[in-house]
Amino acid sequence: MGTSSFVGYLYIAFSFLLAKSLVITALFYRKKRWQSRITLPIEDGDLEIIKEGIVDFLSFSYYMSQVAASNPEEYEGASGGNLSLGLKNPYLSASDWGWQIDPTGLRNALDRLYDRYQMPLFVVENGLGAFNTIEEDGSIHDTYRINYFRDHIKAMDAAVNEDGVDLMGYTMWGCVDLVSASTRKTEKRYGFVHVDKYDDGTGDLSRRRKDLFYWYKKIIESNGTDLD
Repeated sequence: MGTSSFVGYLYIAFSFLLAKSLVITALFYRKKRWQSRITLPIEDGDLEIIKEGIVDFLSFSYYMSQVAASNPEEYEGASGGNLSLGLKNPYLSASDWGWQIDPTGLRNALDRLYDRYQMPLFVVENGLGAFNTIEEDGSIHDTYRINYFRDHIKAMDAAVNEDGVDLMGYTMWGCVDLVSASTRKTEKRYGFVHVDKYDDGTGDLSRRRKDLFYWYKKIIESNGTDLD
């Protein structure tokens, strides 16, 4: 790059940063003026109500664990969830979309949350996004999903019965196939019921049960004790 081009680049970069800082400053003072017009009366007893009005339990979603490093450029690729990125963990297997499968991470999350907050926990989302393969007879043998849920249920059982965590409930994600929030496509499927709909618009929306359906039905009937 020549000197004039380099200077021009610096000028453009400086102009952009200056304009950006001016916009941020203007928005800040506008917000402050807007806030100064708001009066929030606090009456006697309000703060006590706020202090005592704590939640009855903590709920969270768990799909995978993530790792980080101070020098990420030296490590292989990133695996992305809906909201964040992390480095690839070489000690874990991963889904078709690179989400690392780590049931021990769920146990660790339960242990840490319960140790910190000392209140009941609820896992409200947990599942594996994967491709469906429909056999000639119409069946879907998704053993990989069954293995995923079995290992995560075992991890929750260990957190409860070995670590003393108060886990009040668990719901898997999800019951039927739908458009994935992370890919905005139907090919990434979670449900124990297959829905005949595809990204090109074809499909009649008919349903068919996967092997996971029958396995999870048995889990519910046995209250999580029959994992075979």
